[in-house]
Amino acid sequence: MADASPRRTALDTIILQAKRDRKRLDSSAVGTFSLTAIGIASVVGGGIFVTTGVAASQHAGPAVVLSFVAAGIAALITALCYAELASMIPAAGSTYSYVYAAFGIFPAWFIGWDLLLEYLFAASAVAVGWSGYAVSALGDAGIHVPDSLANPPFGSGSGVVNLPAMFIVAATTMLLIVGMRQSARANNSMVVLKMAILLLFVAVGAFHIHGSNLHPFLPASTGHFGDFGWSGILQGAGVVFFAYVGFDAVSTAAAEARNPQRTVPIGLMATVLISTVLYVAIGLVMTGMAPFSDLGVADPLSKALKVGGGNGLEWLTAAVDVAAIVGLASTVLVTFYGQTRIFMRMASDGMLPPAFGRVSERFKTPLMSTVLCGVVGAAVAGLTPIETLSDLVSIGTLFAFMLVSGGVMLLRHRRPDVERAFRVPHIYVVGTAGIVASLLLMLTLPYQTFIRLVVWLAIGLVVFFFYARAHTKERFAALEAEAARLDGETAAAGP
Repeated sequence: MADASPRRTALDTIILQAKRDRKRLDSSAVGTFSLTAIGIASVVGGGIFVTTGVAASQHAGPAVVLSFVAAGIAALITALCYAELASMIPAAGSTYSYVYAAFGIFPAWFIGWDLLLEYLFAASAVAVGWSGYAVSALGDAGIHVPDSLANPPFGSGSGVVNLPAMFIVAATTMLLIVGMRQSARANNSMVVLKMAILLLFVAVGAFHIHGSNLHPFLPASTGHFGDFGWSGILQGAGVVFFAYVGFDAVSTAAAEARNPQRTVPIGLMATVLISTVLYVAIGLVMTGMAPFSDLGVADPLSKALKVGGGNGLEWLTAAVDVAAIVGLASTVLVTFYGQTRIFMRMASDGMLPPAFGRVSERFKTPLMSTVLCGVVGAAVAGLTPIETLSDLVSIGTLFAFMLVSGGVMLLRHRRPDVERAFRVPHIYVVGTAGIVASLLLMLTLPYQTFIRLVVWLAIGLVVFFFYARAHTKERFAALEAEAARLDGETAAAGP
């Protein structure tokens, strides 16, 4: 118990920061519905419209539905841990703030640095997916976008720049600058439209399932790990899991949510449950309509309709393309939203230049953080292939989830006195399961992804010791003194 005092101070400081953020941001911008829409916008995005086909065609076949179940269970376990922490600490920093409260400054820096990369690449990956659908839709309308302006120059790309991907990043960045309330309303509308069309796909597509496409349900292993067989289900879960970064975006909205101790846990749980059920239903219909080997394309849902629906479902194919364009735009919006709030929180803590922690008095949004995230995101989306982006998002997400699962157990042990509007049942079982599940999914990712993560964290180590360490200690010392003063005033005032 010798180190209980520093942990107590850290948690109290984070709670004080959360109260400050609510005063300078629009603290009533989103309610339960909008929070759930934020989560669904991010989770039901690239995973549905882009990577489902890859997971089915290359790893699990029709058993990709089991990959979705496995990924959903892992996400639900971690979402329970997030819900308890969010009910304790309704802060804009999300995982970064939770890790600081549980483990201290150094681990918080690393997970914050990791989250900046994770959110940036998640939004950029979805922007690249949006570009593919938008270019296809423009082509159907008779507007041809040159390949050189719709493909990146790196990786397998043969273009100059992915201009449509850069456009959607710029458009969502402008919306985020204007305000969270306006962004939430736009996102709610896009999510409702997207969900309606996806449910229509399931309802209509169910009548065009061909039983032969579902046999064998689990194709035999090729002898390589992750290529069909049971290892393919696990590999498929790792591939689609990158979409589940979305429920972390719900917790980043805590500082702008009404009654966050109650609404954020509800938004987290609803996001994971609704999204997983939808993933399973779409995976089953998609692989039932077309042979799984045909689905390794950029637009697997449209491909399934064209192969399995014949000439009578052109209207639904067009509707799915609309859902993809609108839905992926909403995913880009909320993913960049999450990144800007974490960036703001880290800058306010002294870990990054203070200009990025300031909030516009007019718009009540972190203007400089949003502009920087938009500019860098546009560059990444315009120049990088989607395969590299999605793998980096997966490993970053899983790394964060491991720390959150450990942090909730540690805080339950160290600070049982802090009020929790939501408590994880069987905390040590659930927390341990979250760590194990995240680690297993991490092991399915290519080794190159681990190398890239280590390189990024090494860069972060340099930034920490040359900038963040000194500035953060000074900032937190002032906040800890203020927290102690407020505690003294409360004690002196009495009950």
